[in-house]
Amino acid sequence: MGAVQPSWFDPAMPAREDCVLRHRLDCAARDFPDRLLAQFEDGTTWTYAEARAIAQSTAAGLRDRGVQRGDMVSVWLPNGPACMQAWFGINYLGAVYAPINTAYRGRLLEHVLKNTGARLMIAHPDLLPRLADIAMPPMIVAGPKDLAGEAFADTAPIEPWDIQSVIYTSGTTGPSKGVLQTYLQSWTTGQCSYGYMTDADRMLINLPLFHVGGTSSVHAVLAAGASLALFQNFSTARFWDDIRATGATTTCGLIGAMADFLMKAPPREDDATNGLRMLTLAPVSRATMAFAARFGFDWLTGFNMTELSVPLVAVVNSTVEFGCGRPRSGIEARLVDANDIEVPRGKVGELIVRSDLPWAITPGYLNMPEATARAWRNGWFHTGDGFRQDADGNFYFVDRLKDTIRRRGENISSIELEAEITAHPAVLEAAAIGVPSPYGEEDILVAVVPRPGMTITPEALIAFLMPRVAHFMVPRYLRILDALPKTATNKTQKTELRAAGITTDSWDREQAGIALRKETFVI
Repeated sequence: MGAVQPSWFDPAMPAREDCVLRHRLDCAARDFPDRLLAQFEDGTTWTYAEARAIAQSTAAGLRDRGVQRGDMVSVWLPNGPACMQAWFGINYLGAVYAPINTAYRGRLLEHVLKNTGARLMIAHPDLLPRLADIAMPPMIVAGPKDLAGEAFADTAPIEPWDIQSVIYTSGTTGPSKGVLQTYLQSWTTGQCSYGYMTDADRMLINLPLFHVGGTSSVHAVLAAGASLALFQNFSTARFWDDIRATGATTTCGLIGAMADFLMKAPPREDDATNGLRMLTLAPVSRATMAFAARFGFDWLTGFNMTELSVPLVAVVNSTVEFGCGRPRSGIEARLVDANDIEVPRGKVGELIVRSDLPWAITPGYLNMPEATARAWRNGWFHTGDGFRQDADGNFYFVDRLKDTIRRRGENISSIELEAEITAHPAVLEAAAIGVPSPYGEEDILVAVVPRPGMTITPEALIAFLMPRVAHFMVPRYLRILDALPKTATNKTQKTELRAAGITTDSWDREQAGIALRKETFVI
């Protein structure tokens, strides 16, 4: 059990090239060439020397196709050897890795391709039919096997402030934005998330390599000289079997409902004998603390987004429920109102941050100067997230500002309401959104997924909530669904729920004649 922030939460400017992927591969291939770097779901393995040779060959093949240092290369591949080959080859050349969510199609795919402006796409053949119905910019589409080259030599240094990747936001509240990430930002994110790793560790990575959770994990492995096991996706059913089979001592982080899904799985006699020693997870609650105790590991938590490099961190095994910790070394953080005026302690405000380490936060969004200017106004990066801070200086995530529901003059956190709903023993997960109200502002609609083998009625759920939440938080509309729409990183895609709005299958509390009970006081 730890009591203070660990030393790795104090990142400093690394030596000129230490955060650069090419340099890390070159050094590893020289110092420990036969050490295992990666094992893949299909049984393929790479040593560090093999990884460097693959990166060099792929860089040569890209160069032969006309790709130059600084060019964008789109990568549309699932997790696996081909995706890592493409990524490592692109960065070894000094080009920019621009991965695309493998779930994208239609207008969203078209938007990303046009925004990237890449001249070359490396794609999985099964995804190519989706390109037939969209307007694509001029682009060469190739498979990973087409990219082998003869030789590669380039001694010009790649700088820490050069752009390493463009990672597209999940688009849970609007169109995906391409977040420009420098090498230093990617390295710092990995260090602050997983700086506890040593060369004896192995990380199970089951978040996609088009997501910062996946890419930062790989950077952390390279920085530690450790090894990784790369799987296509997170699976509740096989998670512990994968941990044991790969010998993983950590994983790339459990976010959102992942830990909850694992906790609700039936107990096994070998729950605590799994090899894990430390996990990064969020949020921290009584449920996640019980989860850590059941499976026998230490935990870390904090706050990050694609644009940042883990500005808030907590102590090891923090018991501050739903806390994200405090600003790490080198980070200034404020909570402000709509005019960037700091709000009083205890009040909800937007988190804005800046770093004393240059290039540790995104320089902006690709080809979106207005969005960049809005995010970086007044010299601070605006997260768009609502937080509050307690008397001890701990920060607490409240909600995405766009996810806050405004009902009858009250601001309602969808996160807090969802936590109360999922406390019902028959509820697996829930998503709360605001829908237009005939009385002005919004009414609350909640989509609920029952636990397997269980059923729940809207009336029963409302009866469960009424004594647990303020009257103004009780939903008007309920939808019972088999599953919530999700991004590839398992985040609920509320844009789809908002687009659907009040559907024909939405149960209406007011039509059912269930009135809200308000507190009355004798004065």
